[in-house]
Amino acid sequence: MRLMRPSGGERDDDARLLRAVARGDTEALGVLHDRHAGWLHTRLTRRCADPEMVREVLQDTFVTVWRSAAAHRGGADAGGWLWVIAARRLVDAQRARARQERVAAEPAPAVPSAEDRVLAGLEYGDVGTALERLSPELREVLRATVVDGLTTREAARLLGIPEGTVKTRALRARRELRAALGTSTRPAWGGTA
Repeated sequence: MRLMRPSGGERDDDARLLRAVARGDTEALGVLHDRHAGWLHTRLTRRCADPEMVREVLQDTFVTVWRSAAAHRGGADAGGWLWVIAARRLVDAQRARARQERVAAEPAPAVPSAEDRVLAGLEYGDVGTALERLSPELREVLRATVVDGLTTREAARLLGIPEGTVKTRALRARRELRAALGTSTRPAWGGTA
């Protein structure tokens, strides 16, 4: 494992290696890893004190390279491209850890929330049965957006997922509820779905 970035001649060779990786050449990926893992590890360690996270990010970086080597533009410096991938993976890992720590720090409510009481009241009816059939992810989005009345942005923040994912899950949950309840796609009162 080298600790310094490759020189000019090796950079040209890196582009060739990336083209080989894009074709599924595992040996080329090994050479690329041996050439770049050392300096990437050093730079990641400067930005993150957790050695386990650094190792995971480095591994994720090369998994990403394996999957998306074809996306590398031949003229661009492969080392720079690798660093962008590694830096993004590090930011993602740090955000995920911060989200986990926030969730772990939140105390569990002693009294059932309003949405839990409403959903519990519906538990034995048709709607309750249909809700139980939904995946937990879809139920969470419905609780946040329908029962709690949160906006898409607020629900995304609360659930720790992107806004687009909230919208997609809400749409999917409504479709699955309609199908489970045997209703049409338009409500009886004439509004939009």
